[in-house]
Amino acid sequence: MLDTGGMSRSQEDRHRWWRQLVAQQEQSGLSIRAFCREHRTSEHSFYQWRKRLAAQLPVKFALVETNRSAPARAAAVELVLATGERLRIEPGTDAAAPRVVLGVLREPR
Repeated sequence: MLDTGGMSRSQEDRHRWWRQLVAQQEQSGLSIRAFCREHRTSEHSFYQWRKRLAAQLPVKFALVETNRSAPARAAAVELVLATGERLRIEPGTDAAAPRVVLGVLREPR
């Protein structure tokens, strides 16, 4: 369950509504401008809420399994963040680089 940090019921409802709206836009295939126009919502508000909600989401990781019968070769790893951003890590990348990139992605913009 999401920690609401002492929000009132109406604040929780507003967060829930915006989370649903952002998810609908991501699944719709529409641009944000077209989606907001269709849903009679301000683009500015949409961007602000999307940013606010993304800052609250923890980074999630998934188990990656390999095909052990396939010949061993170095392959890139791609992380897909909850915000939809992708981080591709090529073989030979310095281990500190992904930490730096993830840190920058987490910073408020």
